[in-house]
Amino acid sequence: MNPTSVYRIELLDGFTLRSTCPSPQPVGDLPRGVQRLVAFLCLFDRPTRTAVAGQLWPEAPEGQAHASLRSALWRLRKAAPGLVDGPGDALALAADVRVDVRELHGWAERALDPQARVDRVSLPPPALRGDLLPGWYDDWVLLERERVRQHRMHALEAVAARLAAADHHGMAVQAAHLAVQAEPLRESAHRTLVRVHLAEGNVVEAVRAFQLFRQMLHDELGVAPTEQMTRLVRGLGAGRRAAS
Repeated sequence: MNPTSVYRIELLDGFTLRSTCPSPQPVGDLPRGVQRLVAFLCLFDRPTRTAVAGQLWPEAPEGQAHASLRSALWRLRKAAPGLVDGPGDALALAADVRVDVRELHGWAERALDPQARVDRVSLPPPALRGDLLPGWYDDWVLLERERVRQHRMHALEAVAARLAAADHHGMAVQAAHLAVQAEPLRESAHRTLVRVHLAEGNVVEAVRAFQLFRQMLHDELGVAPTEQMTRLVRGLGAGRRAAS
C-alpha cells in the first residue's frame, strides 16, 4: 500500500471507507447520504455541485438538494478530513485517495492494451472481482455497475486469450473460468474457455466445455449456441455429436 495514501474506498461487494494512516481502520457510522456522495465522487470525475445535488437528491427541489449536499459534505469532512478536494464549484476526492474501482479500471486497461507486455497481464486480485455496490438501486449506480461489469468481462476474456497465446495455459484457463463464473450465460466467455483448451491441446476438455454450455443454454433459455461457438468444436471427433 502506498504509504502516502490516507484513505482507501471500496465499492466492490459493498461500501467501505478506510483510513490508512497511521493504521488501516474503517471510518464508521457514515449516513447513507454521505456514502452515496463518496461513491459518486469515486465514479465520476470532478462533477459540479449542481450535478451532484441533482443526481443524489433527484426528487428534491434544487434549493433543498443543495442544502442536503452541503450537509453531507459537512458530515464527511468531519468524519474523514481531507478526503474531498473541492474549494470551487467542482468536487473531487483528494489525489492520494485509493479506490478499488479505479484499480479495477487500471487492471482492465492493461489487460486490453495490445501493446502491454504479457508479464504485465494477470488475473485480477480477489478484491477486484465483486459487483459494484450490490443492493444500491440509484440509476447512476445501475448504469455504472453494468459498465464496470462489461469492462471486467472483456478484460478477463482478453487476459485468457493473451495468456494462452503466450503458452501460460494454466492461468489462461483460470481467467476464462472467472469470466464464465461471473456470467454463466455469456457465450463469448465460453468460447474463450473452449479456445484456451484447444490451444493447450485438450480436445476432450474443449468439447466438454461446449457441451456443458449447450445444455445450460438449452435449460435456461431454450436456445442453441451460435454458429460461431459451434464451429469451434466441429470436426473434433466427439465434437461432431456435440455440434450436430
